[in-house]
Amino acid sequence: MIQNAIQLRVIHSLSEISEVDWNALLALDAGPFLKYAFLNTLEKSGCVGGKTGWQVAHLLAEDAESRLLGAMPLYLKQHSYGEFVFDWAWAQAYEQNNMTYYPKALSAIPFTPVRGPRLLVSPTSDQSEIQEILIAGLKALVTQNALSSAHVLFPENRELEELQKQGFMLRDSVQFHWHNQGYQDFEQFLQALTMKRRKNIRRERASVASQLITYRHVSGAIATADDWAFFYRCYENTYIEHHSSPYLTEECIQMLGTSMPENLHLIIAYRNEIAIASSLLVVDQLNSKAYGRYWGAIEHIPCLHFELAYYQAIEYCIKEGIAIFEGGAQGEHKMARGFLPTTLQSAHWIADPGFAGAVKRFLEREHEGMAAYVDELEQHIPLKSSKVLA
Repeated sequence: MIQNAIQLRVIHSLSEISEVDWNALLALDAGPFLKYAFLNTLEKSGCVGGKTGWQVAHLLAEDAESRLLGAMPLYLKQHSYGEFVFDWAWAQAYEQNNMTYYPKALSAIPFTPVRGPRLLVSPTSDQSEIQEILIAGLKALVTQNALSSAHVLFPENRELEELQKQGFMLRDSVQFHWHNQGYQDFEQFLQALTMKRRKNIRRERASVASQLITYRHVSGAIATADDWAFFYRCYENTYIEHHSSPYLTEECIQMLGTSMPENLHLIIAYRNEIAIASSLLVVDQLNSKAYGRYWGAIEHIPCLHFELAYYQAIEYCIKEGIAIFEGGAQGEHKMARGFLPTTLQSAHWIADPGFAGAVKRFLEREHEGMAAYVDELEQHIPLKSSKVLA
């Protein structure tokens, strides 16, 4: 496909291009999950590709001399697992009408419901032009390969306008984020909460403390292979207890520990000096954000999940001066621990006109319901004042 001397090309492995070229497309606010090290590790460790249902199909925009001008992280999906924007009902409707929903095209970070750029553009290129070409190329890929649809999950707000121009429909999602209002310590954070929330957190922390649990914070720079192996044991065990399979492999975790240690932070819980649980934060110091990604335990302690995945992480953010802690997708229970609702959007393009119309009507109704849901959530804000510092 050629447009204005710009050629679009699909690659089936990030290793087909250099790390330097890919990372050169990333703006300073792109975050750690778009790094070559992260996406390439998912591929090399087999978490995507192969028979996982995540066929790698990254879309590149290049000039006549094969210089990289832009890119879109892209996968052809055979299912909807690991996305956190649920379209199972759409797939079922296709099936009921003797049509095929999978494979579909998905621009997203696998297993990672985090907002970030999806239309990557070289700083020396015309951003609007390259974005327009990438989106048009995505739609062409869908039609030429008889795919059902294209989905761009959690793009930056500035990308949504361009996606809408080309016929994508927007869908709302709600997450829960913690905001640091310049707290000096955890106690000051507690004082900002309503009495009910403050007492609840103190009760939960006291319950864990009564078990004589201690904690070790381990930056990725000093974490050992044994630390990562223990974390994976906890992470895998939690999936097994829920009769599920983990998305990541131990090889992936070990590789991430080697390839991007500056963005990783482990928290390990001990009882009687024996490690019993662990959680992993992905840290973006440049943009003052931390992301709670995974947690797990090999011994059940009531409220330990809240302590390890939320309260210890909040203490870390306060200590490091990190402004926003994203605790992951979903979970109204996070509000009781000081998190606030945040609305994010994804963009969707359905190739079949009839289904596109049906989805459009569905999303219009869902948008109204989501707005009412957020309004209801805001009636239960855990802070004494709902004002959040920018």
